[in-house]
Amino acid sequence: MVNTLFLPELREMLAEHNSEDLREFCLALHPSRIAEFMDGLSADEAWQVLRHADADTRVQIFEYFTHDRQKEIIETQDRQEVAALVLDIASDERVDILAGIDEAVVAELLQRLPAEERRDILRLSQYPDGTAGAVMATEFVRLPEDLTVRQAVDEISRQSETYETIYYLYIVDHENHLRGVVSARQLLAAMRHPETRIAEVMETALTTVNVMDDEEEVVNKVAKMDLLAIPVVDQERHIVGIITHDDVIDVVRATATEDQLRAAGVEPLEDTYLRTSIWTLGWKRGIWLGLLFLGSTLTALALKSYNQEVADWEWLVLFLPLIISTGGNSGSQSSTLIITALSRGHITLADWSRIVLRELMMGLGLGLGLSLLGLVIAPLVFEVKDVRQLLVLPMTVWAVVICGTVTGSILPLVFKRIGWEPALMSNPFVAVIMDVLGTVIYMNVALALILK
Repeated sequence: MVNTLFLPELREMLAEHNSEDLREFCLALHPSRIAEFMDGLSADEAWQVLRHADADTRVQIFEYFTHDRQKEIIETQDRQEVAALVLDIASDERVDILAGIDEAVVAELLQRLPAEERRDILRLSQYPDGTAGAVMATEFVRLPEDLTVRQAVDEISRQSETYETIYYLYIVDHENHLRGVVSARQLLAAMRHPETRIAEVMETALTTVNVMDDEEEVVNKVAKMDLLAIPVVDQERHIVGIITHDDVIDVVRATATEDQLRAAGVEPLEDTYLRTSIWTLGWKRGIWLGLLFLGSTLTALALKSYNQEVADWEWLVLFLPLIISTGGNSGSQSSTLIITALSRGHITLADWSRIVLRELMMGLGLGLGLSLLGLVIAPLVFEVKDVRQLLVLPMTVWAVVICGTVTGSILPLVFKRIGWEPALMSNPFVAVIMDVLGTVIYMNVALALILK
């Protein structure tokens, strides 16, 4: 929803060329709020407002615009001014912003950037999405190992405005190999002996990620080691960038969104919901709905083979939805637990036997508890004429829950092993399998106890 509170005032300031008030507006609130209040402006009007902010504030506000607004401004405004804006944006952010821009416009902007920045953008844009290289920043503190503590402090003071972060100072040799790290706190403490070489106070037991590592592996390492930033190295251990905690938060949010969609049987969207075409949205949802529909058809076919028995014992139909949902729910629980553990690195495929055994034990325990509950519920739903009728529901529930937990634990491991996405594939398959399996188990238990 567009916030129109300041739109008339903003347009009046623009019409009157009121530079002082426009400058004050850009500084009045947090950049996210300023961007929100500018939602109703055209791209040209928004850019005219931004031109009255200092360079740092302009970048901060611009980064809170929607991607569509950013794209429109970049593609329509003065190339030289836009190039200056792009130059001030953090290296990792500007690559993402330029990714959706017309190639001809990007080429024009790159020509107006310094050669070093141009090479940096081109290099970062080559890394595949989802890798450490695609989310890393290239502005960080890099100090030669032969500096003294005093020289290191002087160097940081001289270049601090260009750094992404000064939480950690990365120490390199003359060939840019990562040798160690010193925190800002350690460096200040070492000032008691300012002529000490920085190599003598640095830590050499480093946690790093490779430039081609999966971004989720980066998240796991940062979370495990409780880091504010983590260095990114190439195959020869040259340091090429860092990934900071705010980058990790962005990855976590994106991953959580993808997992939510996949858990619901929807392929992740490449754009926002409203910018995704109806055709694309329908395809991503329809493919899994179709799979579930076919699963329901298999359930109907399975039930059809017991048509005569169901006609004779109509009360069996009453519990069929309960049986199917119980099996599906128990399987989905196990599947979600295993998918989460896999994504966080808590388990590997080598742990499959322990996982299946744990879920089998869990199925036995949960199934027993639910079967006792079923023993109480059954007489409330239909008139029990034989103790064997009373046992159909609890025995089926026990068996279905065991099958659900084991199936839900195995499928994510199988899909992971063959290279499919566990989060996207597991729950729909669990639902289909347990619909059919639950029906078959239910009817066979009934056949064994009362129908023969």
